[in-house]
Amino acid sequence: MNNQPYYCPSCRSNRYKFKQVITYTQPFYKDAVTGEVVERMEPELVHEPEAVIQCQVCGFEGNELRFIKQAEREPRR
Repeated sequence: MNNQPYYCPSCRSNRYKFKQVITYTQPFYKDAVTGEVVERMEPELVHEPEAVIQCQVCGFEGNELRFIKQAEREPRR
């Protein structure tokens, strides 16, 4: 993640509260008859080419660059 200001391009009110969205996959096997989970493997991190950010005010998710560019277009006074 960059050390640059963010500004939500959706609600246009949040400059402070954000989350970084990290995605994992977890392989598992199910019994074909009962549907019961038989075995779970360890979760694996999905490497994204760019950080995914979520606004904690409106829930909008987008790549980090969208939030940075919005902050550049509308700088804090």
